[in-house]
Amino acid sequence: MNEMSHDHPARCVRVLLAEDQGMMRGALALLLGLEEDIEVVAQVATGDAIVPAVLEANPDVALLDIELPGRSGLDAAADLRKQAPGCRVLILTTFGRPGYLRRAMEAGAAGFLVKDGPVEELAAAIRRVLAGETVIDPALAAAALSAGPSPLTARECDVLNASVDGATVSDIAGKLHLSESTVRNYLSSAIGKTGTRNRMEAVRSARQQGWL
Repeated sequence: MNEMSHDHPARCVRVLLAEDQGMMRGALALLLGLEEDIEVVAQVATGDAIVPAVLEANPDVALLDIELPGRSGLDAAADLRKQAPGCRVLILTTFGRPGYLRRAMEAGAAGFLVKDGPVEELAAAIRRVLAGETVIDPALAAAALSAGPSPLTARECDVLNASVDGATVSDIAGKLHLSESTVRNYLSSAIGKTGTRNRMEAVRSARQQGWL
């Protein structure tokens, strides 16, 4: 049964896997490796390792988690679009947040799946993005459409991101080269748009939506 025609040798899809949880990464690599036409050629555990690994291993498809140490998979996807345009990006995440989907599409990702699906579905998605299709988790697509775009400006996102770990207004101002009054304005605008009471709630809310 497994004799292959010499006229049409099977072409393996070369896949890079970026996932920070070692057990999950190992399981995915093992399961995908069982597919006859898929070969996992590189595995990385941090976001900043993605671009160098892609340039070295030259995969057809990069399977990226979003929440990675060092750098988010969404930022790496945007870099890959410029530095390795031939590599298709498939985002695989634990958190199906509507804002993530919108940002993934803006970063040039060809697909977006939530991790709880069966591996056969993932293997099929890898083949489909390689064939030029866009593959999006249907429930997430519906949620993203109903949620609408992020109301936060780039600067409001910068200020919220800089607010974590108990940073003071003057810390944020120094880090972003802004005046303290400008930082306060951005914070109060972001708090208003997220419908929260303070900046820590605003950060939490924006993260839950996938806006940060």
